[in-house]
Amino acid sequence: MKPARTGALSGCVIWFIVFCVLSSCLIPAAMMIGGFSSVTRFAMQTVGPLVCPEGTTVESRSYATTTTDEFGNPQPSTAFVLQCVDANGVVIKEDPVLYAFIWIGIVSIIGLILAAILAFVFAAPAGVLIARLTNRKQKGMMAENIEPR
Repeated sequence: MKPARTGALSGCVIWFIVFCVLSSCLIPAAMMIGGFSSVTRFAMQTVGPLVCPEGTTVESRSYATTTTDEFGNPQPSTAFVLQCVDANGVVIKEDPVLYAFIWIGIVSIIGLILAAILAFVFAAPAGVLIARLTNRKQKGMMAENIEPR
């Protein structure tokens, strides 16, 4: 292989490794942030046009409910629902779950894009680090293979 082609291939491999490492951290963090922020007005206003029929406005409704803890005991909780309201104030559609899944997906894609950008930033330093580590190993092995006279 030509040196330029080898360098490009090794650069792509290093970028992919750095991307996998970063995305393994950033995607779960983005999903957690998306889950926590899915009940905010901003999230509902952002996802509302995707969920609600045309000509309706997005509103949110919260109500008290119960959930079960890890021991099976009921605990008080608050539930949030995205509502699609027409011009007369009539609720056309209620969505308790889909909007949150869409929001978590959007935030996760943002985390994936961020991981790709950061992989470009950190690929060169990672390549230099890998090259230094492999050069040290090779130099050490060469010195060990020389027999004293």
